[in-house]
Amino acid sequence: MLDFFKGYKNFAIGFGILCAVIIGIIYSVLNVEKPLPIYQPSQVDTTLVDSTIQYVRKYHKIADFSLTNQNGKTITQEDYKDKIYVADFFFTTCQTICPIMTDHMREIQKEISNDDEVMLLSHSVTPEIDDVAQLKKYAISKGVNDNKWNLVTGDKKHIYELARKSYLAVQTVGDGDEYDMIHTENFMLIDKKRQIRGFYDGTDPEAIANLIEDIKKLKREYK
Repeated sequence: MLDFFKGYKNFAIGFGILCAVIIGIIYSVLNVEKPLPIYQPSQVDTTLVDSTIQYVRKYHKIADFSLTNQNGKTITQEDYKDKIYVADFFFTTCQTICPIMTDHMREIQKEISNDDEVMLLSHSVTPEIDDVAQLKKYAISKGVNDNKWNLVTGDKKHIYELARKSYLAVQTVGDGDEYDMIHTENFMLIDKKRQIRGFYDGTDPEAIANLIEDIKKLKREYK
């Protein structure tokens, strides 16, 4: 009986190695990192999407823009070309969610301070108040790194259209007139193709931690 089993010793060893290899391959396949979703208007809560684009299912991108930052420089999509960036909407006189959001943006800024691939973009929703001088004062008080983070002002209708039709950030409707006001805690993660890859509650520390990890994950897509 022992001689019988000895005859299959080499076979058993080989079979065991083969099984180990197969298990390893299956494990690797099952653990391939899934890419972040690419959000289209049709996939987002309809309360966040302008009615004119609610049925768009592909090719949605952040529209071209031209705004002015805290240093009086014109900022366009070209300044974010081939960049990953986090966008939000705020105003400097806000006393509720904005200070928390700004603190969290500063946390992200610290994480990306030496990363040339990632930037930040904060749009003022009260551009009539937040002129260049006001934004500069705010930027200094909040420790904004001008090389990483633009606080921008400009035409109100332009900013509000970006919020509603590009970033899908706001749960209200309006046309950006003098009585229109948006106030959102959403942070949006934008990839190098100007596509939305994530939404995060800018007031929630756990969501910010997830956002930082998602930035790292998104970076790996480009390697």
